Amino acid sequence: MRDLGLQGCWRGRIWVRTTEGDERLDRPADLVQRQFRAPTPNRLWVADLTYVKTYSGWVYVAFIIDVFSRRVVGWQASRSLHSDLAIDAREMAVHNRGGGDDLEGLIHHSDRGVQGGFKWSSQYLSVRYSDGLADNDIVASVGSKGALRV
Repeated sequence: MRDLGLQGCWRGRIWVRTTEGDERLDRPADLVQRQFRAPTPNRLWVADLTYVKTYSGWVYVAFIIDVFSRRVVGWQASRSLHSDLAIDAREMAVHNRGGGDDLEGLIHHSDRGVQGGFKWSSQYLSVRYSDGLADNDIVASVGSKGALRV
């Protein structure tokens, strides 16, 4: 089966890799080191993407959570994984939290990877996304790759 590229059926839970890091990319440092705590609002946001298969195709959702309040401060859904998906979620979060001095020094933490089998580079490392963070004095942080248990 291995020689033919076949795989048997799996029972129960399996690991699905949703993120795969590209070691060749320059990326911001991991400022969080898996310590997901914040002393006040707007000190640490975490961002991620997920996707769901529907009858009409895949739907992708980008979201940003304020770690202190555990609230989603920005989100966007789309049928495409283009970087606009993450950018729109970031813009909503900045707008919802007042922007300006309220966000100075805020750490925006995301994963470091390429979306699984879709072979897209990380939306959170795109130039437009990074420029938007810098324009609002938000500091980018990129952590380790992850896996989703299904």
